[in-house]
Amino acid sequence: MAKRPIFQEVSDLAPAAQLPQGGMIDAAPKGARGAIRAWLVVLFVMVAAMIALGGATRLTGSGLSITEWKPVTGVLPPQGEAAWTAEFEKYQQIPQFHQENPTMDLAGFKRIYWWEWAHRLLGRAVGAVWALGFLGFWLTKRIPPGWTPRLLTLGALGGLQGLVGWWMVSSGLVAGMTSVASYRLAVHLGLAFAILGLIAWYVLQLSRPEAALMRARRAGEPKLFSMSTGLMHLAFVQILLGALVAGIDAGRQYTGWPKMGGEWVPAAIWDSALGWRNVFENAATVQFTHRMVAYLLTIFAVVVWLRARRSPHPVTRGAFTVMLAAVAFQVVLGIVTIMHGAPLPEALAHQLGAVALFVLIIRARHHARYPFETSVRGTIR
Repeated sequence: MAKRPIFQEVSDLAPAAQLPQGGMIDAAPKGARGAIRAWLVVLFVMVAAMIALGGATRLTGSGLSITEWKPVTGVLPPQGEAAWTAEFEKYQQIPQFHQENPTMDLAGFKRIYWWEWAHRLLGRAVGAVWALGFLGFWLTKRIPPGWTPRLLTLGALGGLQGLVGWWMVSSGLVAGMTSVASYRLAVHLGLAFAILGLIAWYVLQLSRPEAALMRARRAGEPKLFSMSTGLMHLAFVQILLGALVAGIDAGRQYTGWPKMGGEWVPAAIWDSALGWRNVFENAATVQFTHRMVAYLLTIFAVVVWLRARRSPHPVTRGAFTVMLAAVAFQVVLGIVTIMHGAPLPEALAHQLGAVALFVLIIRARHHARYPFETSVRGTIR
């Protein structure tokens, strides 16, 4: 072997293949994390639009305009006047027409029909985007390890949502009903928010490499994560209560604030004839509960924010501050909506505010568990 100079770099002699290549996590196949994240962002926007369009459908009283469930043939709207007349005749057979819209003509029917048709069409589009995306990533073997069950869960929940949607609509077609059952509406909306929340969490998970997430978790704040999890659950309960308010138009029956009908606790809060159904069917009970939980949610959000202020991670502190601002905005928007009798623009803004708040809570919760690393040079992203 030839002699080498004393000060020659060892790296000059080491074969490239023998240089350190990183740990097992870095060497593992990563899949198309960026592409899947982009696909999930599209699904997120579509589901958020579904929630908004569903709210508009409910507020315009359009949800019962289509009295049949045709997952395939229902894609196309009625073709020609004869088909429109046939659809209108089906609507004329249900209680909503006889009790609420007996003077409605074909032109008026078309207006409510298009809301429900667009809502169902967008639901089908969401299913198609999920199916095409999943099959494309799965067939090309680009799904990261461990992600196939998660993405399949989204598809299963989407299919279940379609069934729940018809289960909800069918409740309004029976004798004595002029709208869908409020508790079924709550289930339908709750499932939509569960799907939206899962998508948001998955997008956040895919925003950083797996190795970076594992390092970040070691610096996570379990107490703050636990508190934000509780806040997320309470916000979800409030969303369900909001669905009950919308389901029986309770927001249009008590329009004063801070009192309800001039009383701190409305006298009509309990109807002995309804019994346990007061929780779902009594406008005074439903709106009073919704207001009280809103106050509780606000107080809890402040407590969580005060705890987050002690976080050593600037990005985490910022995420919780944004979350608290969203809570304050949503409370003000809710009060404005109630005081104006829940008109369509304000009510839709309030529903979209719930979407934004729920996602911002999830984002802050994610930062509590997976904080961005910080150094003397700033945040490491």
